[in-house]
Amino acid sequence: MNTFFNPSSVVVIGASNSPFNLGATICRSLSEFTSFQGAKYAVNRKGEDVFGCRGYTRVTDIEGPVDLAVIIAPSKVVPGFVRQCGEKGIRHIVIESSGFSEGGEQGRALQRELDEIRKAYGIRIMGPNCLGVLNTENRFCCFYGLQKDDMETFATESGDISYIIQSGGIVVIVLESFKKDVVKAAKIVSIGNKSDIDEADMIEYYGADTKTKVIGMYLENISSGRKFLEKARRVNKPILAFKVGRTGEGVKAAQSHTAGMANNDLIFDAACKQAGIIRVNSISELHALPKIFTRMPPLKGRRIAVFTNSGAFGGITADLLVENGLEMARLSPETQERLSRTGQIFNVRNPIDLGPALSMQTFLEIFDILLASDEVDGLLPVPSLWHPMVIEAIMELVKKCHAYGKPAAVYTPNATHKTISYREKYDVPLFESPEEAVRALSVSFRQYGYSLMKEEAARKTSVQEHMRRPAEGCSDYAAEA
Repeated sequence: MNTFFNPSSVVVIGASNSPFNLGATICRSLSEFTSFQGAKYAVNRKGEDVFGCRGYTRVTDIEGPVDLAVIIAPSKVVPGFVRQCGEKGIRHIVIESSGFSEGGEQGRALQRELDEIRKAYGIRIMGPNCLGVLNTENRFCCFYGLQKDDMETFATESGDISYIIQSGGIVVIVLESFKKDVVKAAKIVSIGNKSDIDEADMIEYYGADTKTKVIGMYLENISSGRKFLEKARRVNKPILAFKVGRTGEGVKAAQSHTAGMANNDLIFDAACKQAGIIRVNSISELHALPKIFTRMPPLKGRRIAVFTNSGAFGGITADLLVENGLEMARLSPETQERLSRTGQIFNVRNPIDLGPALSMQTFLEIFDILLASDEVDGLLPVPSLWHPMVIEAIMELVKKCHAYGKPAAVYTPNATHKTISYREKYDVPLFESPEEAVRALSVSFRQYGYSLMKEEAARKTSVQEHMRRPAEGCSDYAAEA
């Protein structure tokens, strides 16, 4: 699987110098935008070079070895090219062409033909009907249609969130959203129709990938429920999944897009709980929530302390916390007394109403009191960015959260553009709405429970394997005797 992300040589099949040729955009990206250092080839009818990729008319005419083939040609000629790849010894292919199982009986017949050729040569296929692969660590990318500005947006920095996405359009939304956030992508695959490699294969790969800390998925169907469950259960990393097909109309739309029969949603929901997968409710959550895992310790309990300098948000966040299965922390009289001594606080009960007249020292004292309290598992700070001191206090809070081992999901009740600009400038994990902040705490708590569940399952498996070994050893010895 690693060859898809780290090839040493690539051939783009279907790339030419014709106007608006999509394969040419991949060749240009490899030569000019990604600084790919390996050998680059193009296959087209004229055998012409394309943006620095040496041209051939057949794959088998290429002199040197080729690690990866990217095919973006009319669907009817794709099986022939896959066969050429097999003859050449290429064992990894990304098929970006559409017109297969999502395109009626003729397309389904083509996809069956692909499967037969793939199995005959032992080839692994990503797609068809997909966007391709991105690895931000080495800047390798075979997305078609990529422009220079896009590459700078997508892979200026390498991050630790990896995605499995059926739709190329969702890939773009996620990557563009990261430009103004504190998390970045590590690897992304667009798996399309999943004729071979599916979401379970990618979960297994990302689970072993040291660069990947969080796994995100956009799915329109599940290829194999049993395989999906087995692979996900073994991965003790946060796995976030957004799946369409919750309604009859959504099922129809998914089927026409990637030929995916959107499996029964109730069954999928139950499977996620068994496998320790967090379902998210929107595309925005798919890219907004990972920072609670990468920038904060896990939430180990339900009790949340809220503090705000706007009384209205005390009531708003209290409702949201309860609706998301969390609790407002009950502060003892002793804790309230300590809070009252920090400065002029309007209300020391939870939610804590700070009022506007606070100093940095007061903020720091409040942080220490709440984070040190056995009555509090996590914080939901809602301070308005009315003064530069506030953002400085939030930066200190992030440090204290790690010191105390408790998370804070920070929402600043300002216009979204202001929150985003402060987040980008100061590199702090700010959420863009109270709903988003509360959801982040909720999924952090759920992931903590899933993590314990998976650790216990792994422990039991290890014990069972250990107990079997002596018996197996004795049996072998007896047989020899």
